[in-house]
Amino acid sequence: MSSEAHVGRRGLMLVLSSPSGAGKTTLSRALLESDGNITMSVSATTRPARPGETHGVDYYFLSTEDFGIMRNKGEFLEHAKVFGNYYGTPAKPVMDALSKGRDVLFDIDWQGTQQLEEAAHEDVVKVFILPPSAHDLERRLNNRAQDPAHVVASRMEKASDEISHYQEYDYIIINDEVEKSLANLKAILAAERLKRHRLTGLSNFVKGLRDAL
Repeated sequence: MSSEAHVGRRGLMLVLSSPSGAGKTTLSRALLESDGNITMSVSATTRPARPGETHGVDYYFLSTEDFGIMRNKGEFLEHAKVFGNYYGTPAKPVMDALSKGRDVLFDIDWQGTQQLEEAAHEDVVKVFILPPSAHDLERRLNNRAQDPAHVVASRMEKASDEISHYQEYDYIIINDEVEKSLANLKAILAAERLKRHRLTGLSNFVKGLRDAL
């Protein structure tokens, strides 16, 4: 058995944030498909399940009362109220994954990122996705053909506030080409996985090396 086998790794929380239309969802899906050691965080919500959604896969669907109990017990890494419904990230599944050396991907905004960092600073890696230009962002939103013009205008207006928080992130990716952006995201993940503080058993491994010299 090689000496490398004695060194393990604690998983990390990879946070992707961006204004709507910058390509965050596309990059998230591509990363999940290409890397078997990272999984998507599953949020809890008080909104009703939509057709085709599965409890524990798409969301943990909770009553408002149960959500409140979990929140009061400090069982969420981050939580927020959005359009009258509550959303939150249960801590236990995430921490269980990290302890087994698996990474967890988060698709959350800057407010959720702040809460996540307060709860587990050492485990969080923050990446902000920027569009190459305001014109490209508006074009992408219009090309979705999902939202009326006033909704696109509202998303564009909100994008300015979201982008203003870019300095709170560790890495910035300007998403002009998906393949290049994905390669950059993979490079970030590869480097962060090698951070010294995430390697478990390293001290004993190094001691063994030194003792053998």
